[in-house]
Amino acid sequence: MKKFADWLRRYVSPVFLALFVAALVLWYIAKLNYTYSTRHDVKVEVDGVPFEVTCVVQGIGTNLFGYKVYMDKTLRIPLSDLLYSISEEEGHEGKILIDSKSLLSAIAVQLSDIKVVSIAGVPEIDMPEVR
Repeated sequence: MKKFADWLRRYVSPVFLALFVAALVLWYIAKLNYTYSTRHDVKVEVDGVPFEVTCVVQGIGTNLFGYKVYMDKTLRIPLSDLLYSISEEEGHEGKILIDSKSLLSAIAVQLSDIKVVSIAGVPEIDMPEVR
């Protein structure tokens, strides 16, 4: 390792390395200003029942990066804001089926600076107080 460090000091200028690193940082910042689409797992809590849905979101790279890195909070949505039905299917009696479009719009309201394109895998939830 010492030989490599000596070789690096001899043949590569510190100014070159500093400018190279600065160029990489500026290039990365410039690339984050483009619009991207990605999958994002969102934690949702409906009247105290937590679950997770996978959303396809679209937005500027800096906003998406912020949500991926810093957003670890749970979105709290009251059941009264959602369209739902109670399951009559055998083995799933009394479970609530949330309409995916109403859940999408409720999530989109809380994630205002990115566009929620679609959601997948809305689970059935068990809420004893609704029965």
